[in-house]
Amino acid sequence: MATGRRVGVVGAGQLARMMAQAAIPLDIHLVLLAADANDGAAQVVRDVIVGSPDDPAKVRELAEATDVITFDHELVDPDFLATLEAEGFVVYPSAATMALAQNKRRQRAELAAIGLPIPAFADVESVQDVLDFADQHSWPVVLKASRGGYDGRGVWMLADAAASEVAVAEAHTAGLTLLVEECVVLDLELAVLTARRPNGDIAIWEPIETVQRNGMCNELVVPVQTESRIAAEAVTIARRIVEHIQPVGVMAIEFFVSNGKVLINELAPRPHNSGHWTIEGAQTSQFEQHLRAVLDLPLGDVSRTSPVVATENIIGPADNSNPVDRLPHALLIHGTHVHFYGKGARAGRKLGHVTVLGDDRDETRQRASLAIQQLTGEALP
Repeated sequence: MATGRRVGVVGAGQLARMMAQAAIPLDIHLVLLAADANDGAAQVVRDVIVGSPDDPAKVRELAEATDVITFDHELVDPDFLATLEAEGFVVYPSAATMALAQNKRRQRAELAAIGLPIPAFADVESVQDVLDFADQHSWPVVLKASRGGYDGRGVWMLADAAASEVAVAEAHTAGLTLLVEECVVLDLELAVLTARRPNGDIAIWEPIETVQRNGMCNELVVPVQTESRIAAEAVTIARRIVEHIQPVGVMAIEFFVSNGKVLINELAPRPHNSGHWTIEGAQTSQFEQHLRAVLDLPLGDVSRTSPVVATENIIGPADNSNPVDRLPHALLIHGTHVHFYGKGARAGRKLGHVTVLGDDRDETRQRASLAIQQLTGEALP
């Protein structure tokens, strides 16, 4: 097995790309397993193994070339990861953590079993399960794929029995395992980023307000604009989850706030889009912290660098033009930090993000939105 600080990353997307930036000043060497040699991180990292995360031989090749393997996504077979662990390879987060992350049914059941607040839910084997749940909790309800959904994918908002029949049939045709949840009335949505190293040390960033558009998290604002009680409760719940699951690395926990109550939505044991603000907005970014954690290095300071931090996604404009071509216009806006992910421009595709620091919440958000408008040529909804 390799020696030194060599980290293997399964996946070569935007998260691995930003992890590579964080690795440079710490003299950490990344090796990627990329599905395609043109993936975003593969464009900027020297050592790349091209292959599928579903190919055990390629994942093993990555493990043999590095000291620890970690992940840009949750698409690796946890049973194979458990085999690697049994052979002495270091895998963070662990196979057990990845198995939990891949299964929303298990997440819900395990968190409920330790008394943590979650929306009402039920497993779905047939459309009758949805109808029975709606009879108990009323319409509308939310149907979710237990595995693989993100950015609004694998989620159906169901208003009635007819819509349920169509959605369940569609999902079962695609081979998806399902659950149904109550549709909660949202005051706002939050996320809390956590990090844990193998020795048990934990760091938790302050809560982030997440703003969704078209099922995708498009804006982050720190600090959150809510009661201090709610922010404190979200952090307390996040710590309980980390202490229970004991993941290694960064884990993002998404929350709903409904009628003043904090409810857990989803767990993601890796750097996460809700943490992009930390690159400029925190003393230690989520990407640096993740690398520190998986290498069992001391965790960094998670305090804010600015009174207000606002981050907006760069979404491909409807005319399929490339926002990179408009970069000079955005850089004229004071305090703008632009991150592109190395993706080809396409309408509706997440191509990057912009982060702006400031003193006033509204003014900082306005500058971030203006930068996005300059890059895309489109006004935000």
